[in-house]
Amino acid sequence: MIAPGQLLRLVHINWVLVRNGLDEVILATHLFRPVRFLRYLAPWHRFTRNTPRAVRIRKSLEDLGPIYVKFGQILSTRQDLLPDDIAAELAKLQDRVAPFPGEQARMIVEHAFQQPISVIFRSFDEQPLASASVAQVHAATLNSGEDVVVKVLRPGIENVIRRDVSLLRYIAGLAEKYWSEGRRLRPREVVAEFEKTLYDELDLLREAANASQLRRNFADSDLLCVPDVYWPYCRRNVMVMERIYGIPVNDIAALKQAGIDFKALSERGVEIFFTQVFRHNFFHADMHPGNIFVAPNGRYMAVDFGIMGTLSPEDQRYLAENFLAFFQRDYHRVAELHVESEWVPHGTRVDEFESAIRSVCEPIFERPLNEISFGQLLLRLFQTARRFNMEVQPQLVLLQKTLLNIEGLGRQLYPDLDLWQTAKPFLERWMSEQVGTRAFVAHMRRSLPRWSERLPEIPELMHRTLQQAANGKLRLQWESRQLEEMRKEMRRSSQRTLSAILGSAFLISASLVYGLDGYTPLMLGGAPVLSWVFGGLSVFFFVYALTSDD
Repeated sequence: MIAPGQLLRLVHINWVLVRNGLDEVILATHLFRPVRFLRYLAPWHRFTRNTPRAVRIRKSLEDLGPIYVKFGQILSTRQDLLPDDIAAELAKLQDRVAPFPGEQARMIVEHAFQQPISVIFRSFDEQPLASASVAQVHAATLNSGEDVVVKVLRPGIENVIRRDVSLLRYIAGLAEKYWSEGRRLRPREVVAEFEKTLYDELDLLREAANASQLRRNFADSDLLCVPDVYWPYCRRNVMVMERIYGIPVNDIAALKQAGIDFKALSERGVEIFFTQVFRHNFFHADMHPGNIFVAPNGRYMAVDFGIMGTLSPEDQRYLAENFLAFFQRDYHRVAELHVESEWVPHGTRVDEFESAIRSVCEPIFERPLNEISFGQLLLRLFQTARRFNMEVQPQLVLLQKTLLNIEGLGRQLYPDLDLWQTAKPFLERWMSEQVGTRAFVAHMRRSLPRWSERLPEIPELMHRTLQQAANGKLRLQWESRQLEEMRKEMRRSSQRTLSAILGSAFLISASLVYGLDGYTPLMLGGAPVLSWVFGGLSVFFFVYALTSDD
């Protein structure tokens, strides 16, 4: 049941959809199907009919406000589910959100710390540096003199998110019920994923922890600068970080003026991505140009750590092997890896999957390497695997989104970027560290403290075991689910066989008593009664043989 407030919001959403020429979405529902012809009479229809549907969807989300813009941004990462034109257009969505008053931000900070702003900071600029859908950022100076930025959640944003997300769930339910593509695109699952991401971004302590981890990972590296977190000044709705001064990565003119080496900058971006994914297993999953800056010395600087991604060791290994198999055009190995990792169902025929992958990849590899999009290849592979019932892997979707961002940014900085040539040596080096002598030595080194802790216990355990064996008290207990199932199945089979034999015997007895195919009935006074008894017993044992599970 929809609440009155949500009903008003739903009316507003429908109005925005109609105004942007998406009235077919509304009229496609069961309720409005009889009057769907009215859309051609609407005055705005002639102004929007020539506008591509993807553009109309993007404009609608922008008109609906920050939560729907954020929804569109996250939806754009699900290119495994969306048509290509809609996914590409939604990727253009940016957080162009009007800031809330700086005085409100000051009050939120004072309430969080239970102190006047003048006690907390030496200075606090009420004019925001940036404003997004969930929070905005203000410049400030600590009493100790450090320049910082203060990230403040929007007032009342949790209530807005709760209202709009519940409404999105309601709309997703309608889409699954009435839209022909609804069940295939699984809108309820998409909304659930969006809800989780949004609520994660509402906890600024979580974002601060992400930033601290990423900073530690690159503490000894010149590749990436991550601002320091001032933990005494962090709360769930307020976060204080070191202020960085850099050039926005998409400001090409300013980068040229600073004398930045674009080839080196683009290659370092690729190295940062693969270092995060394969070495650290903790990657920044929202690396759009608005979150990346460049220092005067060419070092990358990152901000906004609300969305981070991780991979399991198995996913890391399979991804690296997949990439290397692609470099070598070993499509059979790519197909095998997808089946082994259970990204596609276990019964999938490897030869059929290999053929489908080859049809996607061969045309791409006929082009010069610097014209091949690594991200687009990964996307096409996911789309191909979907035909083989590949289950959506959320961690791989985040990875795909990040790879597309990094590659697009690299090509913007240096159009001749050969991502393949940049990535291959890194992956080969990483794989050599995972297998062979080096991997064995590293594993032994990691396990040595645990072994040294348990080593003194081994002689006592051996003595106790041998003593039990000498005294005849050593017993081995072996439990196997498969053996137990086999034992039960054999018992069921024997019971069914015996029941079938008994049923057959009683059926023959009934036939002899009653007479069958020329047999003379036995001259017994109770012959009819006996025939019914034997017949009933035969039916009982046959039914038991067919239905018995124990």
